[in-house]
Parts: sequence; C-alpha cells; structure tokens
Amino acid sequence: MKGLMWKLLRRHVSAAQLGGFAVANLIGLTIVILAVQFYGDVRPIFNDDESFIKRDYLVITRKVTGMGALMGSGSEFSGDAIADLERQDWVTKVGKFQTSEYSINATVGLGNSGRSMSTQFFFESIPDEFIDVNSSDWRFNPQRPEVPVIVSKDYLSLYNFGFAAAQGMPKLSEGMMSMIPLQFTLTGNGISDVLPGRIVGFSSRLNTILVPEEFMQWSNRRYGNGGTSAPSRLIVEVNTPGDVRIADYMDAKGYEVGGDKMNSGKANYFLSVVIGIVIAVGVLISLLSFFVLMLSIYLLLQKNTKKLQDLLMLGYHPRQVAAPYIRMVVAINGVVLVASIVLMVVARSFYMGMLHAFGVNGSSLAAAIVVAVAIMGCITAGNVIAIRSKINQLWRQTD
Repeated sequence: MKGLMWKLLRRHVSAAQLGGFAVANLIGLTIVILAVQFYGDVRPIFNDDESFIKRDYLVITRKVTGMGALMGSGSEFSGDAIADLERQDWVTKVGKFQTSEYSINATVGLGNSGRSMSTQFFFESIPDEFIDVNSSDWRFNPQRPEVPVIVSKDYLSLYNFGFAAAQGMPKLSEGMMSMIPLQFTLTGNGISDVLPGRIVGFSSRLNTILVPEEFMQWSNRRYGNGGTSAPSRLIVEVNTPGDVRIADYMDAKGYEVGGDKMNSGKANYFLSVVIGIVIAVGVLISLLSFFVLMLSIYLLLQKNTKKLQDLLMLGYHPRQVAAPYIRMVVAINGVVLVASIVLMVVARSFYMGMLHAFGVNGSSLAAAIVVAVAIMGCITAGNVIAIRSKINQLWRQTD
C-alpha cells in the first residue's frame, strides 16, 4: 500500500527542484563544517594550549619615560587602576605580581667539578591559577624551609647559548637543571638566612623567576616590610585575545604588554573573525536551501491537494499521507550529510600538507561531524514539522 501511495503522489515531484535544494544545502553545509575543521586544525599554530575556547594571558606594566624616571614617578598599579581593569568586558581575571623586598644571593653548584656560580637574584610570585607548570613540589613549609622555583625557559636558553658557550660551562637540559642544588642567602631586617632551593619547572608563559605565594608572604614578613607595596606588574587573563579594545585600552592608560602577545593575539583574533564570516556565509546558504526545499514541498503538496484530500477522506491517517514526503526529505538530507562530510575530508587533505610543514598534525574530525549532524538534524526536523503541519491543515479542511 505504501508503494501504491508513493506512485500516486510522486507524479508532481520535480527532480530539478529537489536537486537544486540538495546542491545548495551540500555547498552550504560543506562550507560550514570545513570552516569549523580548518579553525580547529590551524589553531595550534597560534597557540598550542587550547583549540576552540581560547584563554590568553597578558603581563602588563606602566610605561616609564626617561623624564618620569628622573622625577621619581611611580610605576605601581593602584587599587582603583586594578578595579578599572577588572571591569573590562574582555578581562576574565587579574593577578598581581608580588616582588621580594629583601636582598637575595643565589649560589649554584655544578656537581663534582667543584665549580659554582653565585649571583644576585630576585623572586616574584603570582596566584597559582596563572602558572603553566604543574608540580607536586610547588609548595612551601616554614617548618622545613626549601624554596621551590619556577624559571622562564628563556633564561635556560640564555644560559646555554650565551653564558655557558662564552665561559666554557656545560650546557644543561631542563631535567639536569631540576637536579642541581641551589642555595639562597636571604638578607633583610638585620636577618640573614641560607635556604636550600630547587628548580621544579620551567615556564613558557612568564618571563621571570617564580616562588610560591605563601613563601613570598612569609619571606617578605621576615626580611622585608611585609609585602604591603602596590604591584608594578599584573597578569591578565583575557577571553578575546587580539580584540582591538585591548590595544586601545592599553594605549589610553599608558600600559605596556610584555612580549609579542598583542601581535599573536591580533592574528588569532583576525583568524576567528575570518572563520566566523565564512561560517556565517555557509549557514546563510544552508538556510536559503532550507527555504528552497520548503517551497518545493509546498508547491508539491499544493499540486497534489486533491489527491491528498481524497486519501484523507478514504480514511488514511495524516501520518500515513505525510510519510512518503518525510521519507523523501530524510533520504535527501542523509545523502547531503554524508556527501558534505566526504567533501570536507577531501578538501582538508589539500591544506593539511601545508600545515604539516608547521609541525601541526590537525585536530579531530569530531567537532565538524557533530556540527554537520546538528545542522542537518535541525533542517530535517523543520522539514518534517512543515510537512505534517500542511497535511494536518488539509485534514482539518476535509472534516
């Protein structure tokens, strides 16, 4: 009976109209999922830490001019300045750098060679949530004082390829540096203590020498003035890296951003904008194809109005009458879904060769496939609802 019903209703089906819908939807859906996949594949070039939801960190200071330095103008951030920064839309959270307020001398022993190196040192600390090194040794116990230290990777490179090469000293890996014993002589408030120390990690995010906040607070109370001075550096987590509002705000306030974070952030932001435009175009094409299909279905139902009414009057349920059209729509959308994923994979193979040159292996296809299924599911659901609505309308007219 289903076959006979379809033979009766398919006479006015326009293959050209359905084909136009399928091609338009295929193009739109392929553009959308290819843009999503491309975004995921190229994201590591700009940042290896995140893929779709990106956090970035900016270390900011106040600009110090020559005249300002001579006149003794401060470079600290006041409480009002920090509060104003925290109110900005692009700021997720703000962390304060605490600086050691006492004299530090560090001695590094170089194993059985009997040689050692001693230098003046400094410590800084920030809240643990901003640190990009995970270590179980990142803690301080005043009862058994040992100073855990995180050092910038740039400092290790500077030692290996600058100082060590010039002085005939051995080059050291990160693992070897972590094994070298350190001694810190801390002097202040008439007190001088020698504490052991150890490097527990290397940071690629922060260009400084970090100690735990609890150690900084303890040592500033013991050797300094208690850590009551205002911070001269802040670390800011931003939710829209490269946003033009960030650069405008920094210029207006006279702040400087450390490193090339602003440039890489702008490139990342530009990438996000371009990908967003491409996705928007793909979604627009998909929506237009959806309306093309709906127009085709309404024209088809309109041409078959008499036959549909006859079937309903003969006792067929509206679901039975709508079923052939629903199966047709589901079949077409299923073919479009599979074809768009295949086209996306083929197109991806062309640009992945270039990305491999940057050492990027690409991201999983899961996100693009989920987006494709979600979009096609929404389109199919809209089609089914529209068909049933039209058939129910005819059914009510026959009562």
